[in-house]
Amino acid sequence: MEDIWLNYAKRLQSISNTGISFTKDKYDKERYEEVSTIAIEMMSIIGHIPIRRIEDLVSNHSKGYVTPKIDVRGAVFRGNRLLLVRENTDGLWALPGGFADVGLSAAENIEKEIEEEAGIKTQACQLYSVRHKSKGKFNQDVRDFYKLYFICEQTDENELSPGIETIDARFFDRNNIPPLSTGRVVEEDLLLAWKFVDNELSATVFD
Repeated sequence: MEDIWLNYAKRLQSISNTGISFTKDKYDKERYEEVSTIAIEMMSIIGHIPIRRIEDLVSNHSKGYVTPKIDVRGAVFRGNRLLLVRENTDGLWALPGGFADVGLSAAENIEKEIEEEAGIKTQACQLYSVRHKSKGKFNQDVRDFYKLYFICEQTDENELSPGIETIDARFFDRNNIPPLSTGRVVEEDLLLAWKFVDNELSATVFD
């Protein structure tokens, strides 16, 4: 669960940036900018992250009305084994996926991500989980995310092949889960996928 003070700082940052984007009063803009500066300083102290790094992270989604970013993840099974990819950035494992691109539906995004990261074509069949990142056991993040998890089925006969963002791709059983990249996925996300395909869950899980 996200630190409550980080949550407050993120909300202040969101409100201040939305205000900066829409206010027509120069004095209000100065006040919103001051609130934004305070929020960034709070996030820097809480997360032990340089202020410049915080500014870079929040700048890409702080124009106009500020909303959470969207992250899509796909669960592909072969028998009762689940596909995971090993990330270039940290050497740890995750469900394939990433930020949703503009112009594609959520399903199209995850199908694209799986092909890019694991080298196989798939079809998104079922949305099994919608998570608010700050409410899970993920690494803390100064940005805010909704995470969409899909059950996907392979539609070609290609063998697994890692892409430019991954260094490996394999299928794992639930008793042999490798070290996870917990900024991207946590074990609960994987176990929910197994429960869904085993018919232990019949509806989408959401926060």
